[in-house]
Amino acid sequence: MSMAREVGKYHQTVKLRNGVLHLFANAEVLASLDRKVYKMADNNLRIPRNHFMSYTPDAHVSSGACVGTTAVWKMSDGFVSPSIVGSDIGCGIRVHLTPLHKRDLQDKKVRRKLIKRIEKYVPTKRIASPFRNIELERVVKEGIYGLPAEYLPERGDVSAVRSVTHLEHARFAYDMAALEILPERIWKQTGRELGTLGGGNHFIEIQHVRVDEGQRKIAEKWGLFDGQVVVMIHSGSRAWGRMLRSEYTNRIKDAMEMWGIGTRDPRLIYVPIHAEEGRWYLNLMYSALNYAVANRHMIAFGVRAAFQEVFGTDLEMPVLYDLMHNYALEETHRGQSMLVHRKGTTRALPAGHELNPEPYRATGHPALIPGSMGTASYIMVGAKSGEKNFYSICHGAGRIYARDAVREHVSVDAFAHSMNVGTEEEVVVNRWTLEHILTECPQAYKDVDQIIDSVVGAGLASVVAVCRPMAVVKGT
Repeated sequence: MSMAREVGKYHQTVKLRNGVLHLFANAEVLASLDRKVYKMADNNLRIPRNHFMSYTPDAHVSSGACVGTTAVWKMSDGFVSPSIVGSDIGCGIRVHLTPLHKRDLQDKKVRRKLIKRIEKYVPTKRIASPFRNIELERVVKEGIYGLPAEYLPERGDVSAVRSVTHLEHARFAYDMAALEILPERIWKQTGRELGTLGGGNHFIEIQHVRVDEGQRKIAEKWGLFDGQVVVMIHSGSRAWGRMLRSEYTNRIKDAMEMWGIGTRDPRLIYVPIHAEEGRWYLNLMYSALNYAVANRHMIAFGVRAAFQEVFGTDLEMPVLYDLMHNYALEETHRGQSMLVHRKGTTRALPAGHELNPEPYRATGHPALIPGSMGTASYIMVGAKSGEKNFYSICHGAGRIYARDAVREHVSVDAFAHSMNVGTEEEVVVNRWTLEHILTECPQAYKDVDQIIDSVVGAGLASVVAVCRPMAVVKGT
């Protein structure tokens, strides 16, 4: 690392060889950052004409670029980097509200029953999607609008129902000609995962809410109350995004070699936005974003069916919000059209911002920040001063240990203790033993409370509610 300069509370600029990195972190988080993140930022800054690059406090090393990166280029002469979007395009968070109170799930038997019912409707193992009447082509082209009407809990004009209006985006428009050169095997193999959870850090988590005292008015407008049971879902574009990766990676690498461009990291790929390859990648990315939002919707559809089996068919579970943290979007900032990459960062728009969906125009939209099974998750709202980071905040706690290193540092007993195993407050999981999901234990991640303190202290967003886990469904 070269010279660091403090420009505001929990906001530093770091002058690296190839450009300037903005860092948003409190002293504790800043001191814990791996030195490799600075080398990775310096390498990313080798991409020409970068306008802005930052790390949120959950930053950690990943393939080609750190998770926790916001990177911006002008649309007029900039670049798009699939490496600074992430391989799980459209991965994101969704929260659904319930009318239930924590006491309704206080009995661990009820929580275990719910988990079994959820697994009945949401595949968590390597089995095909149960939703056989959904056309993959319509989903990747139309997002939520491509789903059969039977999968929308509301009736009426599709464009006006909550399942469409209370999302970051229900449908991404793009040039669908980009799909024409995809090999047939992608179409054959990817539809089978729609509505499935996936493994790694993906989850379905049943939580209870505590509203922040200073944000009760906004919480009430959003339908949140103390003790309320909510469901948080974390998943992405599954097989569609995964299988697109080899297609665009090979094509862009070939173009980079032809043009004689690149960096010291072969995993960092990039291409001019207006090159044929750049436009093609962006169109493919939009198709994956459509798949991702539809996938989370279908997971939620299964979760709703499970809750209704346990608590009655009259129970409703409206979506609070759905947003992504792996994508690149064209946005207007400071009077200019820019391509904003967010790899493991969440957009958090303030009240009054024109990009808010209409239902959240007056308040700002809910920014959804997950914890790590045994720790709190957060529902936040963006601040106007978040403009200094292009309205990006963290997307979670951020890893300390890579998955293959967790077992060297954390015991199953320590994991069990963090999950309150054996007590009435136990976080019930859908695995017979914690050994199977040890790599996702809370100890593998940073202290989410310190991450949130950094975001709030830097003036990027504020906390509306804290959500504590009661039960977790993990996939394989």
